Amino acid sequence: MKQIRKNRPSRQTLSGTQTFSQAETARPCIWMQAGVAAKKDCTHYHDCTTCKYDTAMEKQAAAGKHLSWQEALRKRDSLDRTCRHTLTGRADHRTCAMNYNCSRCDFDQLFEDTLSPAKGYSGIEMKDIKGFKLADGYFFHIGHTWAGMDSGGIIRVGMDDFAFKVLGGPDGFDLPLMGQELNSGRPGWGIKRNRNLADILSPVSGIITKVNPAIASSPCLPEQNPYEDGWLFTVHNSDLKGAVKHLMADEESVTWLHGEITTLEEMIETVTGPLSTDGGLLMKDVFGNLPALGWEKLTRRFLKS
Repeated sequence: MKQIRKNRPSRQTLSGTQTFSQAETARPCIWMQAGVAAKKDCTHYHDCTTCKYDTAMEKQAAAGKHLSWQEALRKRDSLDRTCRHTLTGRADHRTCAMNYNCSRCDFDQLFEDTLSPAKGYSGIEMKDIKGFKLADGYFFHIGHTWAGMDSGGIIRVGMDDFAFKVLGGPDGFDLPLMGQELNSGRPGWGIKRNRNLADILSPVSGIITKVNPAIASSPCLPEQNPYEDGWLFTVHNSDLKGAVKHLMADEESVTWLHGEITTLEEMIETVTGPLSTDGGLLMKDVFGNLPALGWEKLTRRFLKS
């Protein structure tokens, strides 16, 4: 079984209650870390602004039923006032210098205020190439990932339709943490199906600004809607043109995908014999239907990992 590289940075595991490794640690909620809640793991990737639990706790704090997490942490000795992003496992150790007035903290802005819109794109024009969708206006990496431009130096990242049709629906993802730095062409996250794991190469460089919270409860979403609601995360890169200059777009990406489909057809023929020449479409979930093709062979050839 292929193992995700050990030297990759730590990730959030987006497969419900399952984990990729026994060493995987829980994601602690800030309310638990502040001592207000006895036991609470974060299931919303620390996107507190849209978290129903956080909203309910804030209302109870405003009603005087308990302390807010900020008030609870302010009761600690000044030397023990750790940054909330450290407490929740998203950043290396930092001491809070703002007395938990996060809206005034420049460091906090990197995590919370410089976020891309929470919703994915909609109404994207698609090209259909022998049953594989290719989104117009996106930039594609040879490892079957894509990058889409948002405003303010934000780049949205996902995996393409080809990858999911070849590998089938994932059980979960091993995504990067907010604030983590990714490098183009290097392993940036992982995908899991059954006992099979694979590294995915990042299409761009940048700092993670948001992880799609919808994938936590719906890891199948990227397969169902890879270019819209199924985006994985966003990164910030101040040089947008430079970040995508090595990627493919428009007719170049169409030509590339035609070549990838031809290669896939040739690989399938080694297992099934000659394919029909009537222009028929390839099946969905190629690996699931033809496991003899081999997970490692498919991911090595198409994901480049």
